[in-house]
Amino acid sequence: MISSNQPKCLTALDRPNSYIGQSVPRPNLARLLQGRGQYVSDLVLPRMIHVAFVRSLHAHARISAINTEAARAMPGVVAVVTGRELADVVTPWVGVLSHLKGLKSAPQHAMAIDRVCWQGEAVVAVLASSRALAEDAAEAVEVSYEELPAVTDMRSALDPATPAIHPDLGDNLAFERNHDAGAVDAAFAEADEVVEVEFVFGRHTGVTLEPRSVVADWNAGERRLIIYQGTQAPHMVQNIAAKHLGLAEQQVRVVCKDVGGSFGIKVHIYADEMATYGLAKLLRRPVKFVADRVESFNTDIHARDHICKGRIAVNRNGSIKAFEIDDLTGIGSYSMYPRTSAIEANQVVNLVGGQYTTPNYRARARVVFQNKNVTCQYRAVGHPIACSVTEGLVDLAARRIGMDPVQIRRLNLIGDDAYPCASPTGLRFEALSHHASLQKLLQMMDYDALRAEQARLRGQGIHRGIGLASFIEVTNPGAAFYGVGGARISSQDGVTVRLDAAGSVTCYTSITEQGQGSEAITAQIVASGLGVSIDRVRVVLGDTDATPYGGGTWASRAAGIGGEAALQSAKMLRGNILQVAAAILQARPEDLDISDNAVVDPSSGERKIELSELARIVFFRPDTLPPGLQPEMVATRHFVPREYGFAFTNGIQASWLEVDTATGFVSLLNHWVVEDCGTVINPQLVDEQIRGGVVQGLGAALFEHCIYDERGQLTNANMADYLVPMAAEMPDIAVGHVVTPTKESELGAKGAGEAGTAGAAAAVANAVNDALSPFGVSITEIPLTPRVILSALGRI
Repeated sequence: MISSNQPKCLTALDRPNSYIGQSVPRPNLARLLQGRGQYVSDLVLPRMIHVAFVRSLHAHARISAINTEAARAMPGVVAVVTGRELADVVTPWVGVLSHLKGLKSAPQHAMAIDRVCWQGEAVVAVLASSRALAEDAAEAVEVSYEELPAVTDMRSALDPATPAIHPDLGDNLAFERNHDAGAVDAAFAEADEVVEVEFVFGRHTGVTLEPRSVVADWNAGERRLIIYQGTQAPHMVQNIAAKHLGLAEQQVRVVCKDVGGSFGIKVHIYADEMATYGLAKLLRRPVKFVADRVESFNTDIHARDHICKGRIAVNRNGSIKAFEIDDLTGIGSYSMYPRTSAIEANQVVNLVGGQYTTPNYRARARVVFQNKNVTCQYRAVGHPIACSVTEGLVDLAARRIGMDPVQIRRLNLIGDDAYPCASPTGLRFEALSHHASLQKLLQMMDYDALRAEQARLRGQGIHRGIGLASFIEVTNPGAAFYGVGGARISSQDGVTVRLDAAGSVTCYTSITEQGQGSEAITAQIVASGLGVSIDRVRVVLGDTDATPYGGGTWASRAAGIGGEAALQSAKMLRGNILQVAAAILQARPEDLDISDNAVVDPSSGERKIELSELARIVFFRPDTLPPGLQPEMVATRHFVPREYGFAFTNGIQASWLEVDTATGFVSLLNHWVVEDCGTVINPQLVDEQIRGGVVQGLGAALFEHCIYDERGQLTNANMADYLVPMAAEMPDIAVGHVVTPTKESELGAKGAGEAGTAGAAAAVANAVNDALSPFGVSITEIPLTPRVILSALGRI
């Protein structure tokens, strides 16, 4: 067998032919630009049928009767299935985690049986030879409802007089957490100034380019279910589908090819997707479900929807003494499965004030049920709320004591030399760079010049504002995030690297790709760790039959966890190759290295043997190798962080904008971001991720809002009424970096995917308030629509 001793070579980051830190083009770019993407909606299988769901028109109602006779008789209809019939195939689930003490939710079925709890909940499945025929037949299904009172307002949901949405649970309080650290009461009592405000955050959703889609194919001969789905976590889907369809995990294969955006939307288990799996097993043939845009608005998870009371205690010298928050959030009718809908509120409690030095912090979070669509984890879970509350309070405190927003942050941000340390909620920080990031940001934006321009323009009646937002971001989560609560969501990732008979490399990774460049960074890392050119590396992902077991791509973990597994597997394979090369060349492995697709003398660079020739000998002439040498041209490694539960990143954003006080419209002029995500593997991809995240944060700040009426009806479930930021509304977004690698891994990479979203809304809100400061108003509600701004100005 090959010795496990690794030759002493330069690290992947230091090697002269390393791709780490280079803006390498995406390997899949040409294929996608040629229109050769492999999306679920493109998939056609023999005997495949399409499902359309009859969905509830009411937010809360009892199902009195269902008449399917007319639908069954329509052309092309194969089957009409009710929730009660499907319950014999798919068992219900409950979205709770054991470490969130007291979290409760009701059992949820793939389709409603007796009662619907939100507008859009599936009641009947109609299956036909085409989607159009299935939709036509769905309109012929008659469902009689007895409408029940809808609980929509999160405040009234807590009123004991309000009926419980799920009577068996007793009330509408799904979860409560209280945290108290330090001497909070004394800090507020002794402070020179106390600022107290209420922050309001509207609901919004992901609006992915590709809607949720799934094809489930039950192979009766093999007794296996193949699920083709656009998902972020194939192994999680495999486990849950097996569990609730009464199958062994090995009976389920999940295949995830190209995915057109996700942002957390596609990391959950949806009832209609579970229904599709069950229908395929029930009918013993492939079933396809592709959500249309209206279905997406009504059924894709929503996010945010918080009312958060916040207080800050500050002295006149700028010293922040304490933070206190009371956060109330509505999560819809169920806690989402399996990650739960309480995670965002829990994150808000964890993160408020975390970048500042004060040890005094009190928080309460309450999570309530509503007769609305479910909310759950969406890009930057909880971070925009925590950042907006924290940074909004800091700016208001600075205004109260007459201090510049930059100066109050300089005085109170945790020092870059103070790490490792812990937050008042017990979060452990390895190393962050708040002050270095702030300094770099001020240089990038030329802060003093902008302040001078702002003052000059105010004299002309033009109201521009500068907003800052410092943030911390959770990435690379370990088992303490979900595994500790009993959820079978893997916190580790695995990579297998294989040298083929022509000297090229195939890499099988458990991370997934939704457009962020997972294939590119994996190829870069493997090529660097192994010593081959990147064109020799092919990356395979998204297939539970082929890839090692792993968590997938969520919480900005692909580079930091999956990337480290890729590096270590590449290094192991390199060691195996050099053992064989040493035997062929009659040399010592430690005197050899791999560079540019050949085994070389590391001191001179002399090429000793091409990898293609070495592979030829290994695979076709092993008889020429020394006795007892067993070449292993494949290596697998897994990685999970151990010392720290998370790899925290940090950064700061700034917004420069103009408010038209006559119309309430906001014009975004410039936006700056400085982020510290540790080792930057591919600068272009990182900057793309940050800019994309900023755009979503700006959407939340100014445009995006899921608006429900008092009966629980979503009133703007279309692209005409639900506004998303377009190119014309976007400012230039400049990105800078500070680099503090994590010591948890050799690669040193942290996550970068959510930093843009984490701080953008807070920066915009602070900038709007800065612009409106001459009017003596302060707005703590987003989205900052013209109506909200004009109302604050007293003009409507």
